[in-house]
Amino acid sequence: MEFFTSLPFGWAFLSLFGIVMARANATYWLGRGAAAGGRKTKLKKYLDSAAMARAESIIARWGAPAVAVCFVTVGLQTAINLAAGVGRMPYATRYLPAVIVGSVIWALLYATIGLAAFTAVIDAIGGEPAGLAVLLLIALAVLGIVLWRRKAKALSR
Repeated sequence: MEFFTSLPFGWAFLSLFGIVMARANATYWLGRGAAAGGRKTKLKKYLDSAAMARAESIIARWGAPAVAVCFVTVGLQTAINLAAGVGRMPYATRYLPAVIVGSVIWALLYATIGLAAFTAVIDAIGGEPAGLAVLLLIALAVLGIVLWRRKAKALSR
């Protein structure tokens, strides 16, 4: 990530924009492919998940604006882009303009606030490998707790 923090703002923005455009469009096209037969494969579990059902209802109600706004959310971005593909949102006239707007917003946020926060964390731990290891362990512990709680909640239903 040091690569992005050492770049001038314009290059950092363009790099992040390219990354998010590639990821979002790949997700859309994966959704298009999944719609063609994915429910007969191992993808069925994900395509029929609660997150996908929620994303599909958002896409059905809000359409292209939902795609643009999903880039400022956490946890819905992939599902919304996949749902746009599964729902066969017209690419050139609706999806592409919306994903460009969303990608600009995302790249702007990450090139400013996101990279500043990342740099502050690295500076706070002094760039020491031990500090990075502690942060990684904390992140893994939080992830483990979240997954454990989800599993416990699902089993109690």
